[in-house]
Amino acid sequence: MAQGEGPGDASHDLDMVSLFSSQNIDAEMEADMIRGILEANGIPSIVVRAAGIPSLGFEVRVPGASAEEAERLIAEARAAGPEAAAAAEAASEEEK
Repeated sequence: MAQGEGPGDASHDLDMVSLFSSQNIDAEMEADMIRGILEANGIPSIVVRAAGIPSLGFEVRVPGASAEEAERLIAEARAAGPEAAAAAEAASEEEK
C-alpha cells in the first residue's frame, strides 16, 4: 500500500473539483460571486483564470468533500435571485 492510501485516508476529500466553468462575457463576475457565497459559508474555493486572457474562461474549484454543500448553496442563491443578495448585503452593512 502506497503512502497516504490507508483505510482512513481522506486525502481525496481535499482534491479540488470544478463547481463552475464558463467562457461567457460575464464569467469573471459570476465566478467571483460564487466564490464570495462559498467564502461567506466557510467553504474554501479558488477561482482559476488565465492571466490576461479572459477569453479562456473562468472556473471555480472546491475541495471534493465540500462539493455537495457548495452546489446546494449556489442553487439556493440562484433560486433566491438578486433581490435576496441585495437584502443580505444591506443587512451585513447594518451590522457594521
